[in-house]
Amino acid sequence: MTTALITHPDCLDHVSPPGHPECVERLSVILAALEGEEFSDLMRLEASMADDEKISLVHDQEHIENIKSKIPMDGNAYIDGDTYLSSGSENAARRAVGAVCDAIDLVMNGEVDNAFCAVRPPGHHAEPGHAMGFCLFNSVAVGALYARHKYFCHRVAIIDFDVHHGNGTQTVAEKTKGFFYGSTHQSPLYPGTGHVHDYGRGVIVNAPLAAGSGSNAFRRSFEQRIRPELEDFAPELIIISAGFDAHALDPLADLNLDTDDFYYATEQLMAVAKTHTKGRVVSSLEGGYNLSVIGECAKAHVSALMK
Repeated sequence: MTTALITHPDCLDHVSPPGHPECVERLSVILAALEGEEFSDLMRLEASMADDEKISLVHDQEHIENIKSKIPMDGNAYIDGDTYLSSGSENAARRAVGAVCDAIDLVMNGEVDNAFCAVRPPGHHAEPGHAMGFCLFNSVAVGALYARHKYFCHRVAIIDFDVHHGNGTQTVAEKTKGFFYGSTHQSPLYPGTGHVHDYGRGVIVNAPLAAGSGSNAFRRSFEQRIRPELEDFAPELIIISAGFDAHALDPLADLNLDTDDFYYATEQLMAVAKTHTKGRVVSSLEGGYNLSVIGECAKAHVSALMK
Protein backbone atom coordinates (compact mmCIF):
# COMPACT_ATOMS: atom_id res chain seq x y z
CA MET A 1 0.00 0.00 0.00
CA THR A 2 1.50 3.35 -1.09
CA THR A 3 0.49 6.31 1.08
CA ALA A 4 1.34 9.94 0.41
CA LEU A 5 1.86 12.50 3.17
CA ILE A 6 1.10 15.95 1.79
CA THR A 7 1.82 19.12 3.74
CA HIS A 8 3.52 22.50 3.34
CA PRO A 9 5.46 24.91 5.60
CA ASP A 10 2.90 27.63 4.76
CA CYS A 11 0.42 25.77 6.97
CA LEU A 12 2.61 26.69 9.94
CA ASP A 13 2.22 30.39 9.08
CA HIS A 14 -1.45 30.49 10.09
CA VAL A 15 -0.42 31.87 13.48
CA SER A 16 -2.95 31.79 16.29
CA PRO A 17 -3.60 34.35 19.03
CA PRO A 18 -2.19 33.32 22.43
CA GLY A 19 -4.20 30.54 24.01
CA HIS A 20 -6.23 29.68 20.91
CA PRO A 21 -6.70 25.89 20.57
CA GLU A 22 -6.21 25.86 16.79
CA CYS A 23 -2.50 26.56 17.02
CA VAL A 24 0.64 26.00 14.95
CA GLU A 25 1.86 23.32 17.36
CA ARG A 26 -1.00 21.01 16.36
CA LEU A 27 0.61 20.45 12.97
CA SER A 28 4.18 20.48 14.28
CA VAL A 29 3.37 17.65 16.69
CA ILE A 30 1.74 15.56 13.96
CA LEU A 31 4.61 16.02 11.53
CA ALA A 32 7.12 15.06 14.24
CA ALA A 33 5.11 11.96 15.09
CA LEU A 34 5.14 10.88 11.44
CA GLU A 35 8.94 11.04 11.27
CA GLY A 36 9.26 7.66 13.01
CA GLU A 37 10.88 4.71 11.28
CA GLU A 38 7.54 2.99 10.79
CA PHE A 39 6.57 5.85 8.47
CA SER A 40 9.73 5.80 6.34
CA ASP A 41 7.78 4.47 3.34
CA LEU A 42 5.48 7.48 3.15
CA MET A 43 5.71 9.43 -0.10
CA ARG A 44 6.34 12.94 1.26
CA LEU A 45 5.12 15.79 -0.94
CA GLU A 46 4.56 19.53 -0.67
CA ALA A 47 1.07 20.84 -1.32
CA SER A 48 0.37 23.10 -4.26
CA MET A 49 -1.33 26.49 -3.86
CA ALA A 50 -5.03 26.29 -4.79
CA ASP A 51 -6.21 29.10 -7.04
CA ASP A 52 -9.58 30.83 -7.00
CA GLU A 53 -10.91 28.50 -9.70
CA LYS A 54 -10.56 25.46 -7.43
CA ILE A 55 -11.81 27.22 -4.29
CA SER A 56 -14.83 28.60 -6.16
CA LEU A 57 -16.04 25.05 -6.78
CA VAL A 58 -17.53 25.50 -3.29
CA HIS A 59 -17.11 29.08 -2.17
CA ASP A 60 -18.66 32.31 -3.41
CA GLN A 61 -16.16 34.76 -4.90
CA GLU A 62 -17.37 37.29 -2.34
CA HIS A 63 -16.23 34.95 0.45
CA ILE A 64 -12.81 34.47 -1.16
CA GLU A 65 -12.39 38.24 -1.50
CA ASN A 66 -13.57 38.77 2.07
CA ILE A 67 -10.79 36.50 3.37
CA LYS A 68 -8.21 38.37 1.27
CA SER A 69 -9.42 41.77 2.44
CA LYS A 70 -9.25 40.90 6.14
CA ILE A 71 -5.70 39.48 6.22
CA PRO A 72 -3.74 41.61 8.72
CA MET A 73 -0.20 42.85 8.09
CA ASP A 74 0.74 41.64 11.57
CA GLY A 75 -0.97 40.24 14.62
CA ASN A 76 -4.43 38.76 14.28
CA ALA A 77 -7.80 39.74 12.89
CA TYR A 78 -11.03 37.94 13.74
CA ILE A 79 -13.79 36.88 11.36
CA ASP A 80 -15.92 35.80 14.33
CA GLY A 81 -15.32 34.99 17.99
CA ASP A 82 -13.58 31.71 17.11
CA THR A 83 -12.10 32.19 13.67
CA TYR A 84 -8.94 34.24 13.27
CA LEU A 85 -6.57 35.39 10.55
CA SER A 86 -2.85 36.16 10.54
CA SER A 87 -0.63 37.41 7.73
CA GLY A 88 -0.03 33.84 6.55
CA SER A 89 -3.59 32.56 6.82
CA GLU A 90 -4.69 32.91 3.20
CA ASN A 91 -1.69 31.00 1.87
CA ALA A 92 -2.11 28.32 4.55
CA ALA A 93 -5.78 27.84 3.65
CA ARG A 94 -4.95 27.71 -0.06
CA ARG A 95 -2.28 25.06 0.62
CA ALA A 96 -4.83 23.03 2.58
CA VAL A 97 -7.19 23.02 -0.40
CA GLY A 98 -4.28 22.39 -2.75
CA ALA A 99 -3.15 19.40 -0.71
CA VAL A 100 -6.54 17.69 -0.99
CA CYS A 101 -6.74 18.34 -4.73
CA ASP A 102 -3.16 17.08 -5.16
CA ALA A 103 -4.07 13.95 -3.23
CA ILE A 104 -7.07 13.35 -5.48
CA ASP A 105 -4.85 13.68 -8.55
CA LEU A 106 -2.46 11.12 -7.08
CA VAL A 107 -5.07 8.52 -6.17
CA MET A 108 -7.16 8.94 -9.30
CA ASN A 109 -4.09 8.61 -11.51
CA GLY A 110 -2.93 5.52 -9.62
CA GLU A 111 0.31 7.08 -8.38
CA VAL A 112 -0.55 6.25 -4.76
CA ASP A 113 -3.26 4.19 -3.11
CA ASN A 114 -4.22 6.81 -0.55
CA ALA A 115 -3.04 10.03 1.06
CA PHE A 116 -3.08 11.98 4.31
CA CYS A 117 -3.06 15.78 4.07
CA ALA A 118 -1.40 17.16 7.20
CA VAL A 119 -2.63 20.72 6.81
CA ARG A 120 -4.29 23.55 8.65
CA PRO A 121 -6.49 25.52 9.08
CA PRO A 122 -9.24 22.89 9.21
CA GLY A 123 -12.14 23.25 6.81
CA HIS A 124 -15.32 21.28 7.47
CA HIS A 125 -17.25 24.13 9.16
CA ALA A 126 -16.63 26.60 6.32
CA GLU A 127 -19.89 27.28 4.47
CA PRO A 128 -19.99 28.31 0.81
CA GLY A 129 -20.54 31.93 1.79
CA HIS A 130 -18.61 32.36 5.03
CA ALA A 131 -15.86 31.12 7.33
CA MET A 132 -16.63 29.80 10.80
CA GLY A 133 -15.45 27.42 13.50
CA PHE A 134 -11.68 27.94 12.91
CA CYS A 135 -12.27 27.11 9.18
CA LEU A 136 -11.63 29.38 6.19
CA PHE A 137 -12.07 27.19 3.07
CA ASN A 138 -13.72 23.77 3.05
CA SER A 139 -10.89 21.65 1.68
CA VAL A 140 -12.68 18.29 1.61
CA ALA A 141 -15.79 19.71 -0.06
CA VAL A 142 -13.64 21.42 -2.69
CA GLY A 143 -11.79 18.13 -3.19
CA ALA A 144 -15.03 16.21 -3.66
CA LEU A 145 -16.25 18.60 -6.34
CA TYR A 146 -12.79 18.65 -7.93
CA ALA A 147 -12.97 14.85 -8.25
CA ARG A 148 -16.42 15.20 -9.80
CA HIS A 149 -15.36 17.85 -12.32
CA LYS A 150 -11.92 16.54 -13.32
CA TYR A 151 -12.31 12.77 -13.00
CA PHE A 152 -16.08 12.37 -13.46
CA CYS A 153 -16.48 10.65 -10.08
CA HIS A 154 -20.25 10.32 -9.79
CA ARG A 155 -20.28 8.79 -6.29
CA VAL A 156 -18.00 10.57 -3.83
CA ALA A 157 -18.24 9.84 -0.10
CA ILE A 158 -16.99 12.13 2.65
CA ILE A 159 -16.76 10.52 6.10
CA ASP A 160 -16.21 12.87 9.03
CA PHE A 161 -15.21 11.53 12.45
CA ASP A 162 -14.30 14.90 13.93
CA VAL A 163 -16.15 15.40 17.23
CA HIS A 164 -17.92 18.43 15.76
CA HIS A 165 -20.40 18.06 12.91
CA GLY A 166 -19.13 19.32 9.56
CA ASN A 167 -21.99 21.67 8.77
CA GLY A 168 -20.25 23.23 5.77
CA THR A 169 -19.54 19.88 4.17
CA GLN A 170 -23.11 18.72 4.75
CA THR A 171 -24.39 21.90 3.08
CA VAL A 172 -22.49 20.97 -0.07
CA ALA A 173 -23.64 17.34 0.08
CA GLU A 174 -27.26 18.41 0.53
CA LYS A 175 -27.05 20.27 -2.78
CA THR A 176 -25.15 17.64 -4.76
CA LYS A 177 -26.68 14.45 -6.11
CA GLY A 178 -24.13 11.64 -6.02
CA PHE A 179 -22.44 12.83 -2.81
CA PHE A 180 -22.48 10.92 0.47
CA TYR A 181 -21.79 12.69 3.76
CA GLY A 182 -21.50 10.54 6.86
CA SER A 183 -20.62 11.96 10.27
CA THR A 184 -20.11 10.71 13.80
CA HIS A 185 -20.11 13.63 16.22
CA GLN A 186 -20.99 14.66 19.73
CA SER A 187 -24.45 16.19 20.11
CA PRO A 188 -25.42 18.62 21.46
CA LEU A 189 -22.21 20.49 20.65
CA TYR A 190 -21.01 23.23 18.31
CA PRO A 191 -22.23 23.98 15.66
CA GLY A 192 -25.59 22.44 16.63
CA THR A 193 -26.18 20.72 13.28
CA GLY A 194 -26.03 17.08 12.18
CA HIS A 195 -29.40 15.56 13.00
CA VAL A 196 -30.37 11.96 12.33
CA HIS A 197 -33.18 12.85 9.93
CA ASP A 198 -31.28 15.40 7.80
CA TYR A 199 -31.54 14.78 4.06
CA GLY A 200 -30.75 16.40 0.71
CA ARG A 201 -29.99 15.67 -2.93
CA GLY A 202 -26.95 13.75 -1.72
CA VAL A 203 -27.05 10.97 0.87
CA ILE A 204 -26.78 12.34 4.42
CA VAL A 205 -26.03 9.88 7.26
CA ASN A 206 -25.54 11.47 10.66
CA ALA A 207 -24.76 9.45 13.78
CA PRO A 208 -24.87 11.93 16.69
CA LEU A 209 -23.50 10.65 19.99
CA ALA A 210 -24.14 11.92 23.51
CA ALA A 211 -21.33 13.29 25.65
CA GLY A 212 -19.44 10.47 27.36
CA SER A 213 -20.54 7.84 24.84
CA GLY A 214 -17.09 6.29 24.53
CA SER A 215 -15.58 3.68 22.24
CA ASN A 216 -18.38 1.11 22.18
CA ALA A 217 -21.06 3.56 21.08
CA PHE A 218 -18.73 5.12 18.51
CA ARG A 219 -17.86 1.73 17.01
CA ARG A 220 -21.50 0.66 16.95
CA SER A 221 -22.29 3.83 14.99
CA PHE A 222 -19.73 2.84 12.38
CA GLU A 223 -20.79 -0.80 12.26
CA GLN A 224 -24.55 -0.31 12.29
CA ARG A 225 -25.08 3.06 10.60
CA ILE A 226 -22.13 4.55 8.73
CA ARG A 227 -20.60 1.46 7.10
CA PRO A 228 -23.82 -0.25 5.92
CA GLU A 229 -25.07 2.96 4.30
CA LEU A 230 -21.65 3.57 2.75
CA GLU A 231 -21.52 0.03 1.35
CA ASP A 232 -24.96 0.54 -0.22
CA PHE A 233 -23.79 3.83 -1.73
CA ALA A 234 -20.80 2.06 -3.38
CA PRO A 235 -18.47 5.07 -3.60
CA GLU A 236 -15.86 5.59 -6.29
CA LEU A 237 -13.75 7.71 -3.91
CA ILE A 238 -13.70 8.14 -0.13
CA ILE A 239 -12.55 11.41 1.45
CA ILE A 240 -12.04 11.52 5.22
CA SER A 241 -12.36 14.55 7.47
CA ALA A 242 -9.93 13.27 10.09
CA GLY A 243 -10.53 15.12 13.32
CA PHE A 244 -8.94 13.76 16.49
CA ASP A 245 -10.89 15.90 18.97
CA ALA A 246 -13.19 13.03 19.97
CA HIS A 247 -10.30 11.73 22.10
CA ALA A 248 -11.03 11.53 25.82
CA LEU A 249 -8.31 14.07 26.65
CA ASP A 250 -9.38 16.71 24.13
CA PRO A 251 -10.30 20.00 25.84
CA LEU A 252 -13.18 20.96 23.51
CA ALA A 253 -15.47 17.93 23.79
CA ASP A 254 -16.40 14.88 25.86
CA LEU A 255 -16.91 11.92 23.54
CA ASN A 256 -14.21 9.89 25.35
CA LEU A 257 -12.61 7.94 22.50
CA ASP A 258 -9.12 6.45 22.72
CA THR A 259 -6.34 6.35 20.16
CA ASP A 260 -7.26 2.88 18.90
CA ASP A 261 -10.69 4.14 17.85
CA PHE A 262 -9.11 6.26 15.12
CA TYR A 263 -7.27 3.20 13.80
CA TYR A 264 -10.53 1.25 13.92
CA ALA A 265 -12.55 3.89 12.05
CA THR A 266 -9.89 4.22 9.38
CA GLU A 267 -9.64 0.44 9.03
CA GLN A 268 -13.42 0.26 8.51
CA LEU A 269 -13.24 2.84 5.73
CA MET A 270 -10.26 1.12 4.13
CA ALA A 271 -12.26 -2.11 3.97
CA VAL A 272 -15.05 -0.32 2.09
CA ALA A 273 -12.49 1.30 -0.20
CA LYS A 274 -10.96 -2.08 -1.01
CA THR A 275 -14.34 -3.31 -2.20
CA HIS A 276 -15.64 -0.22 -3.99
CA THR A 277 -12.98 2.41 -4.79
CA LYS A 278 -9.92 0.36 -5.78
CA GLY A 279 -8.48 1.54 -2.46
CA ARG A 280 -8.74 5.24 -3.31
CA VAL A 281 -8.90 7.21 -0.04
CA VAL A 282 -7.92 10.83 0.65
CA SER A 283 -7.79 12.07 4.25
CA SER A 284 -7.37 15.61 5.53
CA LEU A 285 -6.72 16.85 9.06
CA GLU A 286 -9.59 18.64 10.78
CA GLY A 287 -9.70 19.10 14.58
CA GLY A 288 -7.77 17.74 17.56
CA TYR A 289 -6.54 20.11 20.24
CA ASN A 290 -4.67 18.16 22.90
CA LEU A 291 -0.99 18.38 21.95
CA SER A 292 -0.09 15.40 24.14
CA VAL A 293 -2.28 12.96 22.16
CA ILE A 294 -2.83 14.36 18.67
CA GLY A 295 0.45 12.90 17.38
CA GLU A 296 -0.47 9.41 18.55
CA CYS A 297 -3.93 9.74 17.02
CA ALA A 298 -2.44 10.78 13.69
CA LYS A 299 0.00 7.86 13.85
CA ALA A 300 -2.88 5.44 14.39
CA HIS A 301 -4.80 6.92 11.46
CA VAL A 302 -1.87 6.90 9.05
CA SER A 303 -0.83 3.38 10.14
CA ALA A 304 -4.27 2.14 9.10
CA LEU A 305 -3.95 3.93 5.76
CA MET A 306 -0.58 2.25 5.17
CA LYS A 307 -1.72 -1.25 6.17
